[in-house]
Amino acid sequence: ELSVERRFVPESCPRAVRPGDFVRYHYLGAFPDGTGFDSSYDRGSTFNVFVGKGQLIAGMDQALVGMCVNERRFVKIPPQLAYGSEGVPGVIPPNAVLHFDVLLIDLWNSEDEVQVQTYFKPEKCPRTVQVSDFVRYHYNGTFLDGTLFDSSHNRMRTYDTYVGIGWLIPGMDQGLLGMCVGEKRIITIPPFLAYGEDGDGKEIPGQASLVFDVVLLDLHNPKDGIAIENQFVPESCERRSQTGDFLRYHYNGTLLDGTLFDSSYSRNHTYDTYVGKGYVIAGMDEGLLGVCTGEKRRIIIPPHLGYGEEGRGKIPGSAVLVFDIHVVDFHNPSDSVSITVHYKPSNCTVLSKKGDYLKYHYNASLLDGTLLDSTHSLGKTYNIVLGSGQVVLGMDMGLQDMCVGERRTVVIPPHLGYGEDGVEGEVPGSAVLVFDIELLELVSGLPEGYMFVWNGEVSPNLFEEIDQNHDGEVILEEFSEYIQTQVDTGKGKLAPGFDFEKIVKNMFTNQDRDGNGKVTAEEFKLKDQEAKEEHDEL
Repeated sequence: ELSVERRFVPESCPRAVRPGDFVRYHYLGAFPDGTGFDSSYDRGSTFNVFVGKGQLIAGMDQALVGMCVNERRFVKIPPQLAYGSEGVPGVIPPNAVLHFDVLLIDLWNSEDEVQVQTYFKPEKCPRTVQVSDFVRYHYNGTFLDGTLFDSSHNRMRTYDTYVGIGWLIPGMDQGLLGMCVGEKRIITIPPFLAYGEDGDGKEIPGQASLVFDVVLLDLHNPKDGIAIENQFVPESCERRSQTGDFLRYHYNGTLLDGTLFDSSYSRNHTYDTYVGKGYVIAGMDEGLLGVCTGEKRRIIIPPHLGYGEEGRGKIPGSAVLVFDIHVVDFHNPSDSVSITVHYKPSNCTVLSKKGDYLKYHYNASLLDGTLLDSTHSLGKTYNIVLGSGQVVLGMDMGLQDMCVGERRTVVIPPHLGYGEDGVEGEVPGSAVLVFDIELLELVSGLPEGYMFVWNGEVSPNLFEEIDQNHDGEVILEEFSEYIQTQVDTGKGKLAPGFDFEKIVKNMFTNQDRDGNGKVTAEEFKLKDQEAKEEHDEL
């Protein structure tokens, strides 16, 4: 009788041989005395055959039924179930009992379909693979017995392809459909949906079932545009970005599977760029339009609007990009200073003008609310002469026409502030500045071009009064003492907010026309006696 000894049975046996199945197996054939007569190992290829269709000797047809892949059986076949009384001339003698040591490698049926087993699926699956999508995935490819024949992991490069248009074997085309990014599944493909009778001519033999352990990393369609997911939009959004605006924003850049490839936060510096001008990839140019300061949004960019088939740096070719951005500020090069008045006293008659000496408090911040500086924390006012270049141009403009007690917010674009360079350690480059200002004191300045004016009539003997020792020459000490006396007695007024000694020295230098450190009567002239000279005089 037929004798079957199961010498090894795998723990997992999802499927056993049935009549009509196609099998691939290795075997050693020997006579009872141990003499070998045949071996598939010696030929270097499995024996491939249908079971139960008369293509095998009857004993083997029976012995293979119920076997699992990777199972090993020792089979004794009597002659009436083998080659009988005739044998095989030159190989099998008549009435020979045959022993076979069989190892089952592969098993399939012509009615099989692609089998898909998902063993991990992300909680969120906003999109699944459809026909004509382009995917990037990693895989390990094995035969049914677990033998590895290929792996994208070993090449350290994803497999990138279109799905459902014939770029893949039919079974893989089917097996990838419906997958989510991040999903892991095992796809088992019968040979007639893989490489068929001939194999691939390399690693995959003919009639081989294939098992692919796949993780999907990326997914897009050539027809895709960018996708925008708003994560936070401020309640107050007075202005949205437009083409030509200059933006400062932070971002984290990841691939669809969550792999981080870049981050402005790690550099502790915003990314600063014009929008809609081609300075950034096309998808980002589009995704940054219509944002508010303080807004957070996710921008998903397909590769044809990103870095294309070639990729860049840490970004692989044909990769979908995900940017989580936070808009810090934006402006337009055509912007001027913006002034919002919050409070103005009813008796607002004296307005600030160029040359006035102002004392004011301020809080300075960025558009996103980050505090930069505050006079309140210092416990003293900030004092300037308006229009003299002691502050940035935008502040000079923002303090114009203000009355004492008034409170206003002044928004200054960077080209009227600290420009592209900013102030190291204090003000970022290209930053829009916001000043909340309260004017506390205003001392009216002098007419433009004057450093000193008389409050009354000018003495007709002015030079003689200054020349105290009457030697016909005025030196700086005499000049300084005289001006100080006029100011102290209220007869004259110096331009407010400037250093006394510097003003007086400047006035003296303007009178000392030959530069010898002395002023003579011939050199000495009042302002209204000058012939259109453009420096500050008496």
